[in-house]
Amino acid sequence: MKILLTGAGGQLGHAVQAVFLDHEIRASSRAQLDIAQLGAVREAIAANRPDLVLNAAAYNAVDQAEADPEAAYRGNALGPRNLALVTAAHGIPLLHVSTDYVFDGLGQRPYHEFDRPNPQSVYGTSKLAGEDAVRTLNAKHYIVRTAWVYHSVGKNFIKTMYELSHRSQVQVVKDQFGSPTYAPHLAAALAQLIETEAFGIYHFAGHGGTSRLELTQTLYELLGVGVVVEPITTDQMPRPAQRPLNAILTTLQEPHIELPPWQDGVAQFVRSL
Repeated sequence: MKILLTGAGGQLGHAVQAVFLDHEIRASSRAQLDIAQLGAVREAIAANRPDLVLNAAAYNAVDQAEADPEAAYRGNALGPRNLALVTAAHGIPLLHVSTDYVFDGLGQRPYHEFDRPNPQSVYGTSKLAGEDAVRTLNAKHYIVRTAWVYHSVGKNFIKTMYELSHRSQVQVVKDQFGSPTYAPHLAAALAQLIETEAFGIYHFAGHGGTSRLELTQTLYELLGVGVVVEPITTDQMPRPAQRPLNAILTTLQEPHIELPPWQDGVAQFVRSL
């Protein structure tokens, strides 16, 4: 299958290129293809003639989005809208990656695909707008929500904690829960999904749930370092954008594709270092 990959310079983009070995990947970074430009998207589709477009491009500056909502909507809503519009015109399936931030995080159980979104930040609202555009404009869509993605490349929470592992003590919030997702595990699940032609919305995230506190403690145990992890609350570390306190994702969707336990991802991350 010939796949046009957008956002190829990000952590998921890197993982897709490493995992999708049975496919011909035409990789485009943001510098090569700005999906917010409709003309550029039309040219890229016409030039590459892909069998599928995988959109891993996104505006991920969660806090900055509060001060610059236009940038967030260009990357997370207008870009996916353009991809959906052009792929639909050519009869091409579109796989679009979304986020746990479309939920308010107030639920007491993991969120599945049929739960109603209720984003509480500009970032989350812009990502939901992108989902809506993809779902409305291209019937051949896969929308994959994921959470707490990390890789040895790029910027992410677990890599930041690794970079702080030389300290004697770090502070980590104890009341934010989610499903840490190792990017290569996510890429492997996407590779399975595109073979099914079972279009719809999916939740792909590290199996199970944990707090940022436990995630950090697990990382440091695997690294064999004696960093003291001091638990604090979200209120003690205020940020411009509201974080969903419960961002644990689960899947009810068929085909039932489940990622490995989140602990396996952390162990593989440490081995990759």
